Amino acid sequence: MDLTDTIVAISTPLGEGGIGIVRISGSRSLGIADSILELPAGKKVTQIPDRSMTLCHSINEKTGERLDQVLVCIMRGPNTYTKEDVVEINCHGGVVPLQETLEAAVEAGARLAEPGEFTKRAFLNGRIDLAQAEAVVDVIRAKTKECLRVAMAQLDGRLSRKVAEIRRAIVKILVQVEAAIDFSDEDIECMNREALISKTEKTIEDLEQLIRTAQTGKIYREGVQVVIAGRPNVGKSSLLNALLKETRVIVTSVPGTTRDIVEEVVNIGGVPFRLRDTAGIRKPRDEIEKIGVELSRGAIQATNLVLLVLDASEALREEDLLIMEEVPEKKTIAVLNKTDLSLSIDEKVIAEKFGGRVIRISATQEMGLDKLEQAMLDEVLAGKVSCEAEAIVANVRHKKALEKAKRDLLEAHESALKGVSEEFMAAVLRDVLDSLGEVTGETVQENLLDEIFSQFCIGK
Repeated sequence: MDLTDTIVAISTPLGEGGIGIVRISGSRSLGIADSILELPAGKKVTQIPDRSMTLCHSINEKTGERLDQVLVCIMRGPNTYTKEDVVEINCHGGVVPLQETLEAAVEAGARLAEPGEFTKRAFLNGRIDLAQAEAVVDVIRAKTKECLRVAMAQLDGRLSRKVAEIRRAIVKILVQVEAAIDFSDEDIECMNREALISKTEKTIEDLEQLIRTAQTGKIYREGVQVVIAGRPNVGKSSLLNALLKETRVIVTSVPGTTRDIVEEVVNIGGVPFRLRDTAGIRKPRDEIEKIGVELSRGAIQATNLVLLVLDASEALREEDLLIMEEVPEKKTIAVLNKTDLSLSIDEKVIAEKFGGRVIRISATQEMGLDKLEQAMLDEVLAGKVSCEAEAIVANVRHKKALEKAKRDLLEAHESALKGVSEEFMAAVLRDVLDSLGEVTGETVQENLLDEIFSQFCIGK
């Protein structure tokens, strides 16, 4: 990737729509735009006022053929997304006019942008830090309003500011330690170990508080895997349809209708729950059902939460008891379905097994669904920080870097308590700074940058 090139890409999804945007960024942006745009009265692109829209035509530079009627916006650096000159050509939103205008820009000297290259340039040119750059993907992929709020908080720099605050505290400690090293041969007291220990403990607390937000961040960023399990014909598919508020899965009175895993995402309280309807667990009747049952058991073991559906209109069967032994007690909610009928199930046995996490519903009558949804939220967010927190860690890479910083800072703290040499403490504190720098990009490696930005779509 040559960052001196002028790059171009289609920045809107391909397909038919009202508008599609061809974006150009780099030192030659205005010149390339001048070559492929025909402005009124023979004007030049360089004569267009900054950040205004001008109606014109995109053209084939060689033949002069008009390709599309477009609106062009010129944004001169450094006050742009990439801090370079940027030209955005708003075409009609069809595949052909966009592709023709893109190819014209390439013929005029632009290079096709790589995935995430516009945002990578924004990072490398100091427009945003790495944590903010990664938040761009989270904003695009947000499945709920709360997910978007978490991503926007990171894009606005909330996490970056908190990490910078912790880094400043570490730098102050390091300055004291290095001063003690520099004046070790002189009779000058440069470091008060008790004060240093106190400052280190405070910074460790700040790091721990930030790391504690990671579980909530992961929930909002990636969602929660939920398996709907149970024996055949207890209403698993009916429950999925009820939670989705649409008919997604075929429901019949014939046991064993569901043979494969069906997955859908539902927004409950701002949390994306990835619901997985599974085949009923019983002794298989044929090879296909055997495969479905095996998939169900595998899904149960890999999930974040199990909704164990039981038929409340019948006494517990041997199949129910066997499934109750298979599901993990601490992450299972027992869902007593068909409570609109006369109840025959022994609810006390179930409550004892799952610590009282039992919800009565009727999927077909849509009774008790609000209580079930609240129980699901309580199960995954209980004791977790709110998404209103000052800063939330929503990225696994960030969490690992912060945990590494915490381990090193604990080592520095132990060294201060034991009176270990200042040289050792200084080396460990520099490692802490490096780990924190990985979050915002001050100390990140090129191969990691390539990996991060490869996750972006082309044109962003």
